[in-house]
Amino acid sequence: MICIKTKIPKEICEIDDELKAIYHSSDSVCIWVFKSRRDRNKFMDETVGMLKKDREDYYMSNFK
Repeated sequence: MICIKTKIPKEICEIDDELKAIYHSSDSVCIWVFKSRRDRNKFMDETVGMLKKDREDYYMSNFK
């Protein structure tokens, strides 16, 4: 396991883990928050293999 110490806002920590999707690259960590577990799973299934920008665009088009 690799852990990178950082400060995560309390508001993010309080959200149920099943409603969050986390993506990381060499220079960033992104946390997407969803209204339902179903939405989160759909996002995960449909964005497999996408680049960060494509995932961001997909999220904004379908969940915001």
